[in-house]
Amino acid sequence: MHEATGGPDHYVSFVTDPTPTVFLLAGLPGSGKSTYARRLEADGVVRVSVDAEMMSRHGRIGVDYPADAHVRLLGPVLAWASERLIAEVRGGASVVFDHGLGNRRDREELKRIVESAGATWRLVVFREEVSTLLQRLARRQGEDPCDSMPITPEMLAYLASVYEEPSEEGEELATW
Repeated sequence: MHEATGGPDHYVSFVTDPTPTVFLLAGLPGSGKSTYARRLEADGVVRVSVDAEMMSRHGRIGVDYPADAHVRLLGPVLAWASERLIAEVRGGASVVFDHGLGNRRDREELKRIVESAGATWRLVVFREEVSTLLQRLARRQGEDPCDSMPITPEMLAYLASVYEEPSEEGEELATW
C-alpha cells in the first residue's frame, strides 16, 4: 500500500497532468475523509459530498428523518453524486468523492465509472482506532456539524462491523 500525504508533493501529479483525477475516499466516519476532501477542494479539486447533499435534501439522520429511512433516501443521493462526478470529469475537473466507500463492490463500480469518464482514480484509505473515532464524532456533534451526518456510537459500531477494508485494490494509505 502506498501513502497519500497531505503535503504539497501530493498535489503535483494531478495539477500537472491534464487527465482529471478522482480521489475515492474509504474509511469510517470520523477518520478524516471530509477534512482531507476540504483540503483538496481548497486547492481547486471539486468536492462531491454525499453527506452534504443528504443534509441539504433531508436534514440530519435521527433528527429530521428516521434512521430506518436512511438507506432509502441515500440511493438517489448516490445516483446524483455519480452523475455529478461524471459531469465534472467530462468538463476536465479533478474530483474528490467525499463518502466512506465501505464495500469493495461500490469502490469497483466507482473506479469503472471514473475510467469510463476518461479520468484516473486514486483510492485513499483512512484508518483510525474506533476509540479515536468515537472521540472525534462526539466532538463533532458538539460543534456546528456543517455537512457531516450525526453518527451515534451504535451507528459507528454497525458501520465498523460491515466495513470492508480495501486490500489489493490499488489503495494508498492517508498519512498527514
